[in-house]
Amino acid sequence: MLAAKGRVIMISGANRGIGRAIARALWDKGYSLSLGARRPEQLSELHGDRVLTAAYDALDPEAAAVWVDDTFAHFGRIDGLVNNAGIALAAGLEEGDEAEFERMWQVNAMGPLRLIRRALPHLRQTGAGRIVNLVSLSGKRVRGDHTGYAMSKFAALALTHATRRAGWDQGVRACAICPSFVATDMTAWATDIVPRAEMIQPEDLAELVATVLALPNNASIAELLVNCRFEDMV
Repeated sequence: MLAAKGRVIMISGANRGIGRAIARALWDKGYSLSLGARRPEQLSELHGDRVLTAAYDALDPEAAAVWVDDTFAHFGRIDGLVNNAGIALAAGLEEGDEAEFERMWQVNAMGPLRLIRRALPHLRQTGAGRIVNLVSLSGKRVRGDHTGYAMSKFAALALTHATRRAGWDQGVRACAICPSFVATDMTAWATDIVPRAEMIQPEDLAELVATVLALPNNASIAELLVNCRFEDMV
């Protein structure tokens, strides 16, 4: 297992839900963190020499470069990137404004792409760079009429595999973590499908992220499917 001390991990969408749980878990394990969010004032929970907070909006094409460059300037290295920021809008196959499709595409697919492109040279330098993309089981199969969301998450899954290939020889390992319902405000609408107490807890998902980040180069996990209910394929 890779030691946490001295390693710098970037986490997008770190101010709430899954991202906040990941930040807390990695902080407790000794990582240094660069936390990005649209509202950086909400990132005050963790502070000190091991934490850098930054304004990051996936809808801003320039935000990724600024955040990555500031992180490297502050810490002098980048060891991992957790692409957690994401949105879910009700855009179906036959209904839904195309602007909703485009917004999800920009946040869920292009946002991670821009961050990966900018961070990859730094991750290669470490010889053990790690990228974790929080995708979704909606990037593996389609249930209900959530076409726009599924399309963006399928793209994020493809991005993960492309990244694994691009960075493999330099020790970069990329993993797509694909959960079903996680008990956050984003799934408040789904409590009539799965009771909140039966959903995946953010803290448990955070432990899985920490495990993926700590595994050595010769124990790479390409995809990690996590469900709170039975489905034939997962």
